[in-house]
Amino acid sequence: MKKITKLLFLVMGLLFSNFLIAQNSLSGEIKDSNGNGIEGTSIVLKPSNKYGITNNNGYFEIHEISSGSYSVTISHLGYKPLNDTIDISSENTKITYTLEDDLLSLGTIVVTGTFDPREKLQSSTSVSTLSSKKLNEIAPRGTANILQNVPGTFTDATAGEVFTKVYTRGISAAAEDDLGWYYVSLQEDGLPVSLAQHSYYSPDLFFRYDITTERLEAIRGGSSSITAMNAPGGIYNFISRGIRPQFGGDIQLQSGIQGNGNVLYRVDASIGGPLGNNWFLNVGGHYRHDDGARNTSFPFSKGGQIKFNLTKEYNSGYLKFYGKVLNDKTNRWNGVAATNWNNPTPAFGQNFRNTSLLMPEFHANIPDGRNLDGNATNAFDPSQGVHAQDYVFGVDFSQDLGNNWSIRNNMKFSSKDANWQTSISNVFVSLNDPLAYFITGADFPIGQVVFRDTRSGSEVARIDNSPILGGGSFQYLNNGRLPNDAIMGTSAWYKENEADEFMQQLTFRKEWTNHDLNFGFSSGLSNTSLFTQGSFAFVTYEPSPRMLQVTLENPGDPTVALSDTNGVSNYGGLFYVNAEAKISQFAGFANDLWKLSDKVHLDLGLRLESIKHNGSKDRFAPFSQTGGLDGDPNTAYDNGILASTGDQDKFNYNYTYLSYSAGINFEIANNAALFARLSKGNKAPELNYYFNNFSNVPINGKGEVQKINQIELGIKSNLKNFSFTSTLFWSQLKNIGISNFEFDPNTNDIFYTPIQFNTSETIGLEWESVYSPLQNLRFLFNGVLQDTKAKTWTIYDAAGSVDTADDSVQDYSGNKLPFNPAIMFNLSAEYQFKKFSSFLKWQFMGEREGNVANAFQLPSYSIFDLGLGYAINKNLSANVLVTNLLNSEGLANFFGANNFGANANGATQEFIQANPDASFVVVPVLPRGTILKLTYSF
Repeated sequence: MKKITKLLFLVMGLLFSNFLIAQNSLSGEIKDSNGNGIEGTSIVLKPSNKYGITNNNGYFEIHEISSGSYSVTISHLGYKPLNDTIDISSENTKITYTLEDDLLSLGTIVVTGTFDPREKLQSSTSVSTLSSKKLNEIAPRGTANILQNVPGTFTDATAGEVFTKVYTRGISAAAEDDLGWYYVSLQEDGLPVSLAQHSYYSPDLFFRYDITTERLEAIRGGSSSITAMNAPGGIYNFISRGIRPQFGGDIQLQSGIQGNGNVLYRVDASIGGPLGNNWFLNVGGHYRHDDGARNTSFPFSKGGQIKFNLTKEYNSGYLKFYGKVLNDKTNRWNGVAATNWNNPTPAFGQNFRNTSLLMPEFHANIPDGRNLDGNATNAFDPSQGVHAQDYVFGVDFSQDLGNNWSIRNNMKFSSKDANWQTSISNVFVSLNDPLAYFITGADFPIGQVVFRDTRSGSEVARIDNSPILGGGSFQYLNNGRLPNDAIMGTSAWYKENEADEFMQQLTFRKEWTNHDLNFGFSSGLSNTSLFTQGSFAFVTYEPSPRMLQVTLENPGDPTVALSDTNGVSNYGGLFYVNAEAKISQFAGFANDLWKLSDKVHLDLGLRLESIKHNGSKDRFAPFSQTGGLDGDPNTAYDNGILASTGDQDKFNYNYTYLSYSAGINFEIANNAALFARLSKGNKAPELNYYFNNFSNVPINGKGEVQKINQIELGIKSNLKNFSFTSTLFWSQLKNIGISNFEFDPNTNDIFYTPIQFNTSETIGLEWESVYSPLQNLRFLFNGVLQDTKAKTWTIYDAAGSVDTADDSVQDYSGNKLPFNPAIMFNLSAEYQFKKFSSFLKWQFMGEREGNVANAFQLPSYSIFDLGLGYAINKNLSANVLVTNLLNSEGLANFFGANNFGANANGATQEFIQANPDASFVVVPVLPRGTILKLTYSF
């Protein structure tokens, strides 16, 4: 009994002592060099793995700590990490630290492009970060607009928030058509936004930046070959706000004027905090109403999203549930007309700042070629633009397994829908061009053609077009005239894109003294469908287009309607694509970070990936009923509807490849390192290969896997007043499949030319630097110098017709690669004093070739942005952002001659010499915008 009693007392004593030990806590403040508290600072204790996060005053508390000696690591994006050793032996230990500015955040832990979190200075990759503060200084004009601030990244954000282009290091060829994110991965919290890509279906459709984003991590080339899913060109990972140790949040109101007095209203909010028992919730999102940077008769963008994450923290890991509901409508800008090949000047009364040439709002119902027997129709209204919906739910967990083993799995489900109701093309079509009439689908639309305004019903013009058949000119029959004696060559373009997706990445980690091994498995499944239908539309060719109802009114003959009352003609007769596909993507990977010495780390990784495309594509033919769909021969607009024949062309192909990457990092000093990396990546075809090609013919072969080879040599340095990174790179892209979009005016057929496989090479120098001569003054400079070559390059010339008898192949090997500037950079100055902050940024875009023929050059241009901020009080701040301060008129893109179905590659030197006065289509940068932000933090 005595022994039992002693044992009970011993157990009770141990329990009581443990209880007492568990009452120890650590608290304190983390400040910046000005003495202000730093919100969101992470304080980690080892070996306990307990941690805390500072509140908006820079204060933190960590409870239930056993007595003993601990190493403490304090880190925050934008500040140098601090390591110290502390003894905890009292119930409440207090500490205070001041963090030094980390000018390029080289001491920040990054999780993108690597399987093991590590400091940027220790990484053998070209990685950049943008903090929430930096992101808040960028005008809300879309994802690509944000990425302009990442060194070495080429972006074209002139189309608006969607249909943008992003690429690096000359890895660009397939991204210059209608898949602007072809080689790079747009990610949200470590997983791709979308698995599928095809024409006009890119990940930027389903991503909107808002105040719920904590930071951006960007990887250019290199390790993305082994860490991303089919994206060897780079990774852009937007990381959401994490745990708040205390309840708090941010509410932001924005309002502004863009372009010619167009207004923007927007509200963002992010709120979160602890729920008890180590559960933490964050919820937020935004809503906006944006009339757009250019002139339209309807709102350009409206809608928003809600996001959340719910996290359970425990000693050996975490469990996080997260999700998003996106319901957003936006549009895209097309090009505008210009003349003078040597010095592009706006034409036809248009201007580079405000002209949009988008069709005005109307409400039509166009027969659905998939189900004509059921009288199905598709509602069409250009004011709807692109309606994107995305419903996402994910689970992310991490677990310490003991003995230096750990596991992490991140997975998510999403259901996506993108509905396009907009226009494609907006080119000049002369009234002397037979295309203006025969594209309607009417048998012989020659004689007196009448154009009426669809809204007022009044007659705009009446012409006799019969002289054009003999090479003459049309004649006006009354006092009315059409602007520029032309109509707009455009299509009422309807698209339905749907996808249900699942993706996950499972990673095991084992740490030894000199090795950090990560290996695992990633997978993605996507069930997607596509329907595209195009109808011609009669629209005036002028800066503010009007819809035209058009009839053929020959004396003594019945009136023939060439369009419906909305101005829509040739219902569903220009395009018809109805396809579906299943994507199955699986990859196994392994990466070892080998510590050769205290200063040298070798990074070796490989990825075996397999992608399967299984789907079908409908055959189609014109609806053949006499008199068209309604049986009335006098309503010509429904005579040429393309409809399914019931036959399908199927495809079922696998693409399997091995990618590898090897890097080495040499720490030459405590604050400087050299690194080198060799990578071989692969890019499997996207679904556009099947959807765009093989029109009414069997899909008899799979696409080619593009090969990407890259070499990098870099240096990173993190001094007190000056930090920089610089990377010399060489990249090669092989097996580039090129196909042009063409139109045959004789048959009204739209088609893609046979694919040509080409090779490009790029050598260049990227840099990113910050200099702070005074405590409150910084100069930032980043950019790229590069030489891009179309090493082996041919273009298929269809000679403007479906007939192959006159086709040829043009060889442009050795020319400069188009749309890749020799130089581009961002130079900015930032000044902050007490409650006042400001910045001035200069973005320079060098001259670019407009096509591979090097026949037309897009001139260099400069954009200046200005920002002013003032902290009104502890909780409330105000910022004014002015983008394109000087209202510059730079040109970002080139679409070729101002003809229906033309493309950039058609503007050869021979064409320009033969047509010196011809007009062509360019895409200008967006005009000035001034935005006021009010942010309340609590």
